[in-house]
Amino acid sequence: MKEKMKKALVILAGLFVIVNGFVACGGGDSEGGNSQLNGNITLNGSTSMNKLANALREGFMTANPGVTVNVEFTGSGTGIQAAIDGTTDIGNSSRALKEEEIQAGLVENIVAIDGIAVIVNKGVTVVDVTSEELAKIYKGEIKNWSELGGKDEPIVVVGRESGSGTRGAFEELLEVEDWCDYAQEIDSTGGVLSTVANTGGAIGYISLDVIDDSVTIMAIDGVVASEETIVAGDYMLSRPFVMATKGAISEQNELVQAFFAYIESEEGQSIIKQVGLILPE
Repeated sequence: MKEKMKKALVILAGLFVIVNGFVACGGGDSEGGNSQLNGNITLNGSTSMNKLANALREGFMTANPGVTVNVEFTGSGTGIQAAIDGTTDIGNSSRALKEEEIQAGLVENIVAIDGIAVIVNKGVTVVDVTSEELAKIYKGEIKNWSELGGKDEPIVVVGRESGSGTRGAFEELLEVEDWCDYAQEIDSTGGVLSTVANTGGAIGYISLDVIDDSVTIMAIDGVVASEETIVAGDYMLSRPFVMATKGAISEQNELVQAFFAYIESEEGQSIIKQVGLILPE
């Protein structure tokens, strides 16, 4: 009887070691994952970063099932202010931070590079303009496509709303700040795409990663926006995608630090490329 009890205890001890070994391994956490993390992370800001932020959100939460990542898309300016005010963990901005925003304590964490594509309605026959001609279109100095060798059709100038990171970057790169004469100001990237696709004679600008075949991409100075032309420095309209934090990443809470570690992981970097963006150097 004693011998049988000894054998049973040995078997139970072995099972205890096996079970605990499996739990300790967590079945194998994925890269960037930590089964011990629990809590919430909040991101707020750029609508242009919708695809990127949602893809990173889903990947991170899959790797860390105890964490919930909440993302709002309210525009770069709103997201940056929320980060300054401390009402969000991360402020998403589709433009570089301004000096006053940095002085307010924000740190510019560039996670990707995006191209701003100039798009026109499918009916527009002009598909290549110089940067000077593009500036004149947006300043209202060129008003009809016939002035550029196209059809006799009014140019409908579409852009983003005031405070948009895409608008800020576009106007700064084209050097037309405070000079633009918009026919329509749209409050989202998808809205600009839809408006240009459905408005005769329309021209607009959107993030490169959301382009589809409902519109035509216009070449600027003979160069079409693509990963290759942006990396080579040949395409003029490119901007950073920033995830701003109040203070350095190392000063953030454990969850936010883990989120940025995930972005820098092989899995996170792959997601950035999959959504059509360029990895920063």
